[in-house]
Amino acid sequence: MISIDGLAVEFGGTTLFKDISFVVNDKDRIALMGKNGAGKSTLLKIIAGEQRSTAGRISAPGDAVIAYLPQHLMTNNERTVFEEASQAFSEILSMQTKIDELNHQLNVRTDYDSPEYYAIIEQVSALSERLYSHGDINFDGQVEKILFGLGFERTDFNRPTAQFSGGWRMRIELAKILLRNPDLILLDEPTNHLDIESVQWLEEFLINSAKAVMIISHDRSFVDNITNRTVELTMGRIYDYKVNYSRYLELRKDRREQQQKAYNEQQKMIAETQEFIDRFKGTYSKTLQVQSRVKMLEKLDIVEVDEVDSSHLRLRFPPSERSGNYPVIAEHLGKTYGQQVVFADASFTISRGEKVAFVGRNGEGKSTMVKAIMGEIDFDGKLALGHNTKIGYFAQNEASLLDENISVFQTIDDVAKGDIRTKIKDILGAFMFSGDDWDKKVKVLSGGERTRLAMIKLLLEPVNFLILDEPTNHLDMRTKDILKQALLDFDGTLILVSHDRDFLDGLANKVFEFGHKRVKEHPEGIKEFLERKKMEHLRELEIKK
Repeated sequence: MISIDGLAVEFGGTTLFKDISFVVNDKDRIALMGKNGAGKSTLLKIIAGEQRSTAGRISAPGDAVIAYLPQHLMTNNERTVFEEASQAFSEILSMQTKIDELNHQLNVRTDYDSPEYYAIIEQVSALSERLYSHGDINFDGQVEKILFGLGFERTDFNRPTAQFSGGWRMRIELAKILLRNPDLILLDEPTNHLDIESVQWLEEFLINSAKAVMIISHDRSFVDNITNRTVELTMGRIYDYKVNYSRYLELRKDRREQQQKAYNEQQKMIAETQEFIDRFKGTYSKTLQVQSRVKMLEKLDIVEVDEVDSSHLRLRFPPSERSGNYPVIAEHLGKTYGQQVVFADASFTISRGEKVAFVGRNGEGKSTMVKAIMGEIDFDGKLALGHNTKIGYFAQNEASLLDENISVFQTIDDVAKGDIRTKIKDILGAFMFSGDDWDKKVKVLSGGERTRLAMIKLLLEPVNFLILDEPTNHLDMRTKDILKQALLDFDGTLILVSHDRDFLDGLANKVFEFGHKRVKEHPEGIKEFLERKKMEHLRELEIKK
């Protein structure tokens, strides 16, 4: 059991939260929810010991292990993938090495009755007891199992971590956490760099093998599948629900309706009381009654209504000229890098107005196909873009292409045309940019803030063919809903490279599956695709048996 008691955090006189108290029990699967800026990541860092609170404390058993995966940690050293993942067992391996050294001393020393000799025996005994408590561990087998589950191939095991992208290095850090078998796992946006298959594997691992988990995630399906408790951080305090995310949304709605009702009734009472005071404050016979009511108002605790979801804002892409009937036609398309075949013999046609999802494990060619369509790389075969096709492209590194020397507001004002210019502040607010952020220079924004700003910029450009590569990373659920609705309203053609099942569900009407050096077309939505794919996996297991 890990106890959080009276935590408070203040920055420059501003209170982020105060008097936060709750207990994490074994087998708790907690979703930490709240709007961006509420202090969720800060709370995780404090529990992990990465940051100090202004007040309060964290209490845990002396041998408790708390493991933390932040959003932006990247492993980068000379170790191979396998060696780096094996660092999870470094403490155990160090204990074994120390025991071997001490046993060697016992064998060569002859001062059997000396205090030093007895001290070595006691040290060996204590270390052996600690080592024994871990049980027999097949280190190599455990490392292989976790790395395979997170999407690594055996050929990756001996490659240096420096050869991998930031997303893959995050997976290595996640592997080290899972291998440590901690008492509490703290995960901040763990699915941002995982493909669909790896997310499904992680879900099963956390449900069946983890002791206790607390996660921040904007992946609604992931949160719903694994959590049994929801802690909401809002307006500096918490609400603790012993239910999963979907049920929490219902209870939160009821809570806010009750708050609003109590607030309205109190405001009515305040208005009536103030009217009485204003009416009779000069009347001698009413003096005591007036003074009584003034004191009552001074002592009144005002009912607060929690932050309200403002996802009613509806964005629409500006109108663009109509493209030809077939924006993309590919015939026997292939791409190789040296001896490595990414994909081969891919033939497909994307019709105007289709919304297509590119799915598959990382490294199977999704982003490579996008680069071929964009004309950024050479390839084998034929690929033609249709008449009058105007592409809007959101790459994973799109944020790095923004002009760093202009403000947030100017970045959007420069591309907004027509009536939409009157709604710039509303749009910035919907994407979590408050009034204090509008005059900030782009160069001082975090990676997540830049990503959101780049997304707004794309939303305001007139195009008829959108290609979005992992667009929902760094977006909270409210903002994803706004983006999803805008894409549903978009009457052009759409390609989505994404691992976010909930975001793709109902949005994509065709799935292109990348895997085994092939591109397979499925004329169905993501939900149907995943259900059928799982059945295929079961049949394959039966055939192997």
